[in-house]
Amino acid sequence: MGANYLITRARAVIVRIVGRDSEYYRHIEEIFSSNTWNLQYKLSQIMSSLKGLLQDLKSGYLKSLSEIIHDDIFSDFLEMANHLLQEGYKDAAAVIAGSTLEEHLRKICSKTNIDIEIETPKGIKHKPTDRMNADLAKHQIYTKGEQKQITAWLDIRNNSAHGKYDEYDENQVDLMITGIKDFFVKHPA
Repeated sequence: MGANYLITRARAVIVRIVGRDSEYYRHIEEIFSSNTWNLQYKLSQIMSSLKGLLQDLKSGYLKSLSEIIHDDIFSDFLEMANHLLQEGYKDAAAVIAGSTLEEHLRKICSKTNIDIEIETPKGIKHKPTDRMNADLAKHQIYTKGEQKQITAWLDIRNNSAHGKYDEYDENQVDLMITGIKDFFVKHPA
């Protein structure tokens, strides 16, 4: 592996974690565009930035107030879905969990500068959830495997919202809620 490869990977990691508007990204761009041609020096400077980013992540310093509020609210909705499921209301639980997931995907798109609206002959509309999901995987915000799992969760939500209650069971809704909680932790918005 050469220095150029490692520099490119470092840039990609920083974009995925904190975006192009972050101080980390601006700092490595300054390093990369500096007058020195010594790639080893540039790489050592970029690695120092990555170490700082890792420390900030471990310390929890990178969450904005908006993200903290978002996490709390979405956590409450998922707890509500879980409570409904425990009380025997699997259909309502599936709708609430799926709707919460949809809004979370919208927030991730906004955070990563992926369009959340599309232009149609009838005007501008929200981008369909399946398109947001595909765009997020295409931009490597998360993996193709995670994209497929999200598609399955959204299918449960759609079945519930359209009265196809025999297309899924309580166990699937329980796994959905647990999986969405884990997804939110792994991919904050």
